[in-house]
Amino acid sequence: MQAPAPERPDYRSASFQTSASRLSQCPGDTGWEVAFAGRSNAGKSSAINSLTGNPKLARTSRTPGRTQLINFFSLSETQRLVDLPGYGFAKVPLAVKQEWTKQLENYLQKRQSLRGLILLMDIRHPLQPFDQQMLTWAVTAGMPVHILLTKADKLKNGPARATLLQVQRQLQAHGDTVSVQLFSALKHSGHKELIAVLNAWLTDISVYEDDTTGETEA
Repeated sequence: MQAPAPERPDYRSASFQTSASRLSQCPGDTGWEVAFAGRSNAGKSSAINSLTGNPKLARTSRTPGRTQLINFFSLSETQRLVDLPGYGFAKVPLAVKQEWTKQLENYLQKRQSLRGLILLMDIRHPLQPFDQQMLTWAVTAGMPVHILLTKADKLKNGPARATLLQVQRQLQAHGDTVSVQLFSALKHSGHKELIAVLNAWLTDISVYEDDTTGETEA
């Protein structure tokens, strides 16, 4: 029997739980969790810090790709946010890149408590090859994806909206499986839309009721 859905979390109560370098080191695979993923320079840690109101929760590094651990943040006894390593790893050996590619794929495809993926992209450089790869993994796993076009403050409103519409058009084939929004950690904008998505994933026990078909209604 499935456990009853938990209450909506208070994101400002988020606290560091643990770090893992591989799937086998992750916390018990129960409850509900949402993972944040993105290229090393997409502003992933800044987005988590902005969402939780804690500028020190997710560590930010001046050297992109420095953090190569899966970091778990507890929202309640059964709800977690997960900070995946920034992919790209521009300044690490090929063997390290290949190992982390394997670990990320394992996590996305095998983690049963993972309810959805927040995929972050710099609004000035959306849908890069690594982003497309993450989308492919998630869609293959039957997992919903919500894209944050980060650093929206770097563009004026008109160009930012134009980029949003362009990305939405490029992702139309995925139907309701993939959604997109503008986000700025610097301006703390986009929280309301992001929280609505997180609340749905972290409290809705029906998210994967039909996952045996591997398909999502459009």
